[in-house]
Amino acid sequence: MRARKLALPVVMAASLAVPASLAPPAAALPAAPAAGCDPTRTAPVYRGKVPSPEQVLGFDLGERPVSAAESDTYLETVAARSERVVSGTLAATAQGRPLKYAIAGRPELVSKAGLAGVRREAGLLRDPRTPAALAKRITDRGVPILWVSGNVHGDEPSGTDAALRVLRDLGDRADCAATGILANALVIVLPTQNPDGRTLGTRQNAYGFDMNRDWFARTQPETDGKLAMLNQYPPALYIDAHEMGGDSFFFPPNADPIYHETPEQAIGWINDLYGASMAAEFTRQGIDFFNRDVYDLFYQGYGDTVPTSAFHAAGMTYEKGDESPYPDRVKEQYLTQWVSLSAAARNRHRILTEWRRMTVDAYAQGKAGELEPNQIYNPPNKVDRQVPDRKVRNYFLRDDDPAERAGAALIVRRLQRMGVRVERLARPLAVPDFKAYGRPEAATTLPAGTYWISMAQGQKHWIQSMLNEDSYTPFPYFYDVTAWSLPLLGNVSGGSSGAVLRPRSVPLRTLPEARPGHEGKAPRLGVLQLSGTSSSARQSAGWLRHRLDRDWKLPFTLLTPADVAAGKLDGVEVLVTPNGPASSAHTALGDAGRAALQRWTRDGGRYIGWQGGAELAARLGLTTATLAEPTSDIPGTLLRVKVDGASPLAKGVGATAWNFTSYDPVMKASSGVAVSYPPVDSPDWFVSGFERGAAELGGTAAVVDQPLGKGRSVLFAAEPNFRAFSDGTAKLLYNAILGPDPARAAAPQAAATAKAAQEAARLPSYESPIRVSVRAADAARTEALLRSAGATWTRRGAGGVAHYVIDNLEGLPADHHPFAGRLPSLIRKAGITPVAVVLP
Repeated sequence: MRARKLALPVVMAASLAVPASLAPPAAALPAAPAAGCDPTRTAPVYRGKVPSPEQVLGFDLGERPVSAAESDTYLETVAARSERVVSGTLAATAQGRPLKYAIAGRPELVSKAGLAGVRREAGLLRDPRTPAALAKRITDRGVPILWVSGNVHGDEPSGTDAALRVLRDLGDRADCAATGILANALVIVLPTQNPDGRTLGTRQNAYGFDMNRDWFARTQPETDGKLAMLNQYPPALYIDAHEMGGDSFFFPPNADPIYHETPEQAIGWINDLYGASMAAEFTRQGIDFFNRDVYDLFYQGYGDTVPTSAFHAAGMTYEKGDESPYPDRVKEQYLTQWVSLSAAARNRHRILTEWRRMTVDAYAQGKAGELEPNQIYNPPNKVDRQVPDRKVRNYFLRDDDPAERAGAALIVRRLQRMGVRVERLARPLAVPDFKAYGRPEAATTLPAGTYWISMAQGQKHWIQSMLNEDSYTPFPYFYDVTAWSLPLLGNVSGGSSGAVLRPRSVPLRTLPEARPGHEGKAPRLGVLQLSGTSSSARQSAGWLRHRLDRDWKLPFTLLTPADVAAGKLDGVEVLVTPNGPASSAHTALGDAGRAALQRWTRDGGRYIGWQGGAELAARLGLTTATLAEPTSDIPGTLLRVKVDGASPLAKGVGATAWNFTSYDPVMKASSGVAVSYPPVDSPDWFVSGFERGAAELGGTAAVVDQPLGKGRSVLFAAEPNFRAFSDGTAKLLYNAILGPDPARAAAPQAAATAKAAQEAARLPSYESPIRVSVRAADAARTEALLRSAGATWTRRGAGGVAHYVIDNLEGLPADHHPFAGRLPSLIRKAGITPVAVVLP
């Protein structure tokens, strides 16, 4: 038969509120899995309706990685031949490839009416207003929605082949192991989340984005389409299959820290239901595995944290070592997927009941203004920082500043598309304890038109995740960044209140997507990518390309150092140089390229650079700003900065902004400071996220704008366009590209530019290093364990802390390097309490 194609419904299931009298009758009670039916020891019995992979593709799954096109072909074949499977496309990639998915279940469930019923019942369970009797009927007879996905990193292929094997088994097997899953669940299979990366053989997608970091911001079409479908089919289980270094297998329990707004029932599923089931099976089969030591559940941009916080699912990261033979990698990925689905099927009623309970609990917490406390899940770790004991019942986003209107609307739209109810104040509201972001509580009257987000919602955990003032990091180990608050990233004014308020408000319909484009005439723009092999250069340039292409619609020419040396700067008016290795780019430019870039700037060019791009400018004598290696631990944190209102960069930004900082150089300048960190003792000083030693930034420059001959250099110490979601500082970049020149200032002195060049030349060159910081008393033990792991390092010290920068990763991401994943365990076993451990 032909494959049935699905179109996603327009209304999100999570927003449905159907009165009991209008709800359809529940489906027939699903059959429980047969007693004694072992999911892995039951011999597969195939009906023969679905052809084998070898019959369709010419080889069996696991012999070699399927291509993205072959994955699509086999998925569509299964859907065409099995009455249990339907297929569809949830998005198209940046390069136009489809993201194919399949839905497997009992034939009556995968019919158009059956799928509508599953979505409707899921929406009712996620709505705390649903009457208890109706919710019980659904939990007694309904089915949970289980997701199996792979290959979010394009160079980690085995999860795709395993997911296709799962799909074939669900589509064609007649034995009790398969029919038990089909009777008790609806399974959505998304074999590859990154077809472009799979085709290109890169971790990132075509724009250089790590899409396992993009989940809350949804900047990429692949992520956005996936989350749109997740809201239609909200998961109780989300499997995210990865690969890592070594030959072992990781599955949860996770490492500390775990984000405080993570429901305890979900953690129970992760650790005690799925984790325990797999530990038992891997032990029985003698397969090596580990857990707890590496992968945390903290940053709210992963494929496990977002399903858990936003959908109350068990978000499960599975990692198989890529040094194992490919057939073994696929076999073990399949094993985790099949065991997880089987465990969910056996516990159908418990899962639906607790899934419903998480929504009811979240609503009750939000109504009471209670934030979840920080906890430690892996003794002997101890809580480093607790969540403040303060009620939070309401969040507000102000809309009375025209410059912030677009940013506020973007945040509201993001919330609404995740099922969050947002209202507008119809009249001014007196708030007795309004806490503006990074400010003390004060009585305030908020104007009509302000956006109001009540915490009394089933999405309370997600609201706190997105609108928080601080992430309150509980333990100083970080697999990724530590700050991601949407209002701070967008530089949107707002805050919170713990008061019981009854505002006059009106519900808000889902806001339309902003229209992309720019104001004024576009300059002839060049983008200088410092390296074609550096991951930092590919990512930073990719984030910029995305912003220019998709958001600002600014055409540009992509250049290399060799292009500059060859004279291809002619005709370029503005040159933007993102992050990358400045030292190797300085060498690649050669004498001709360096002279060309200096001459171009002095003759009227506008040079804009950040991080490595700023270092390159300093080495070339384009600025008097000096750059120094940081002595602090700031692993991805938002700090308030002051903006000079007289600078053309300030247009539409305001007096302050929030700068995203991550081990960036400390920049100092005596002139041309457009954006600066406030003094540490100033009321403007505020840090969201983890920091140790951030005081070294107090009073230093964040952005410097200086003349050079007829030209100009605008240098950012940190990335202004981090992952294309730091929208507030991206506005500074927008103004740097499109805005006017500042009032002319005195030309820089040659001695000052020479000093800046000397300082920049002394900066070390790291490529996504591991960082370990310990108290000086623990330095000897730390160095002993680093030697035992085969690491080499650079040590520096400040304030009684020894900082180790480990950069012998041989071009691999940290989680693919043989020793990187062992470090947290080694540190714990050595009895060292770290100041910070960062795996990039």
